[in-house]
Amino acid sequence: MLISPAFAQTAAAGGVDPMAMLQQFGPLALIFVVFYMLLIRPQQKRMKEHKAKLEAIRRGDQVLTGGGIIGTVIKVEDDKVIVDLADNVRVTVLRATITDVLTKTQPVKGGKDEGDADKAEDGKAGGLKGLLSKK
Repeated sequence: MLISPAFAQTAAAGGVDPMAMLQQFGPLALIFVVFYMLLIRPQQKRMKEHKAKLEAIRRGDQVLTGGGIIGTVIKVEDDKVIVDLADNVRVTVLRATITDVLTKTQPVKGGKDEGDADKAEDGKAGGLKGLLSKK
């Protein structure tokens, strides 16, 4: 005979042992826990830190975009950031495309915002234009 008597007896029992099922799924559950602790949880932590870093961007910070462009933040809007790349070269980028904040600046106390200075310059130009156009 090719089948041993012990093997034939266990096959004839036909009942499902709950402990046997638990022993089969135990290693699978353990592998999932290890993957969660080593891969998923640290990635979620990094994403949370990156999101907090993007929310904390302010005027004067030096940032790196996804395209590898480094510039200084001039103005921060809701989901857009205006970045100064060189003299008179300003680019509007989405906040989500910023990959890193290279240098942080301290908040200016009592100082005017860059946007206020731009409005003042526009007012001066408008005033000069108004003076020249008056008859």
